[in-house]
Amino acid sequence: MKRISLIFTLLLGGAFLGFGQATAFVGVNVIPMDRERVLANQTVIVRHGLIAEIGDANKVKVPKDALTVDGRGKYLIPGLVDMHTHLMSDDNFPKELAPDELRIMVANGVTTCRFMIGTREQLVLRTRSARGEIVAPTIYSASPQLTGREQGNNYVIHTPEEARAAVRKAKADGYDFIKFTTYLKSLLYETAVDEAAKQKIRIVGHADSRYVGVDRALKAHQQIEHLDGYMEMLLRDDAPMKGSVSDVYIYNPKNWDSIDYIDETKIAPLAKRTVESNPFVDPTLSFMKNTFGLPRSEESMRAQPDFRFYPTKTQDFYINYMKRTPLNQVSYEKRARWVEIRNKMIKAIYDAGGKIMAGSDTPEFLWLYGFTMHRELKALRDAGLPNYAVLAAGTRNAQEYLGTLKQSGTIEKGKCADLVLLDANPLDDIANTERRSGVMLKGKWFTQMEMNGWLDEIAPRFHNAELKE
Repeated sequence: MKRISLIFTLLLGGAFLGFGQATAFVGVNVIPMDRERVLANQTVIVRHGLIAEIGDANKVKVPKDALTVDGRGKYLIPGLVDMHTHLMSDDNFPKELAPDELRIMVANGVTTCRFMIGTREQLVLRTRSARGEIVAPTIYSASPQLTGREQGNNYVIHTPEEARAAVRKAKADGYDFIKFTTYLKSLLYETAVDEAAKQKIRIVGHADSRYVGVDRALKAHQQIEHLDGYMEMLLRDDAPMKGSVSDVYIYNPKNWDSIDYIDETKIAPLAKRTVESNPFVDPTLSFMKNTFGLPRSEESMRAQPDFRFYPTKTQDFYINYMKRTPLNQVSYEKRARWVEIRNKMIKAIYDAGGKIMAGSDTPEFLWLYGFTMHRELKALRDAGLPNYAVLAAGTRNAQEYLGTLKQSGTIEKGKCADLVLLDANPLDDIANTERRSGVMLKGKWFTQMEMNGWLDEIAPRFHNAELKE
């Protein structure tokens, strides 16, 4: 990708602020993520945004002018990658606050992110991030959504000609992926897939169970988000309904009756087919599980550490919605069963050789980017993935999918210095990714104390922001 070449040209040229001075993590335990292992008592030298040297702390010489970071008793991991997020400023939030949204991600250890409904503003932010003009993750942006009806920030597709035109426009505008959502008729989906192949741009997003379905998406080798359409694929052959609980169909309480007709023997074969089609799967598990599956009270929402960043109007909207949502008509037992089935599907994909990726699907429903990345890692653990696999989901798997594993995603000499320093071992408990000493972004070191100061400064500004009507 030309943009990736630009990023690493800038890195090698030392174009980013603060790259002149070397940084040395001394006596640190390194989790390189090339395989499951810990390299104890290492010194890691970073110069010009790249990892220049890794070795035994007793043997590696620290440059005299280096900024020294005491890593004794701490653990160094690659920067986290959020493969499904959005910005509040994509909608009615002030666009001038977008750089602060990105700083929130960095303060939580996210050094790469993929926006899943593209905007022109995201493309500007992507360039500014690559140039080092703002403190921000490396950005990927999928296209505005291809859909069959108006949903906001979209290409509404009614004809094959419109499908091809939308794909060509997204490619010409510089988006990284073609994003599908809902209500797109099968012929129009297949036309867009064909044009995407001609334009050499990958396809991602929903597999709308009503119009597209998992079978068609797997045939197209689409990278599927949310496990959309999978519940329908698991229905018993004698089920009295064809629809189940995926995507926008979650909101209808009647659809939840389908949970009683799930055939778990279909899970393993579907997992195998998924891996054969496209092994990279982003289930956005925490968002789905904690928004639609588990009960959520006003008290629990107000207790969240990210709650303070939302304007009062947004807080009240979601609190009131959760009190009156039609899902309250669905029994907790049925909703818990839905969570259980999704967990089993994710574990089966992993067991079949799939490469799970972590995506937060924030900031809707009062789940904020950055913070929710760690909820996602814990949700994947709770689905049965071992800690190393979960950490891979949050680091190297995404870089492999993005085609940048030679530059990022593991801690090796010559790779980009996007790093997170933890106070405890995430291979013992993945929740330790929340215990950070600091983050290195493109070779520049920020202490967690400094970044906590960012958060304290940003929160009241966000909370008091004036929303556009």
